[in-house]
Amino acid sequence: MRLLLGTLAAAALAWALPAAAQRHATVVRVTAGKPTEFKFVVSRNSVPHGAVTFTVTNAGTLPHNFKINGRVTRLLPGGQSQSLTVVFAKPGKYPYLCTLTGHADAGMKGILVVT
Repeated sequence: MRLLLGTLAAAALAWALPAAAQRHATVVRVTAGKPTEFKFVVSRNSVPHGAVTFTVTNAGTLPHNFKINGRVTRLLPGGQSQSLTVVFAKPGKYPYLCTLTGHADAGMKGILVVT
């Protein structure tokens, strides 16, 4: 009986690990204002669907924000950071941008591919 219970417990743990692993968000580092004031540099251009945490840092001198899938950071002065977690329920192409007037037109935009 102990062997059966031990085997069942091990099987339950093995089954639970993938679900627990799925709760961990994929991390994407976003740097605004680098290499030029009106650019974003992202650490990856594609992510699996599910939770994604964007760690956004403004390395520029002007304030910037970061918007994706209806979520937006606060306005970040130079040198400040904010994390933003977004859940992507399905694969697709998701645009991101700085919402300040003229910033996206100057180059602060891109596409994240969710697989």
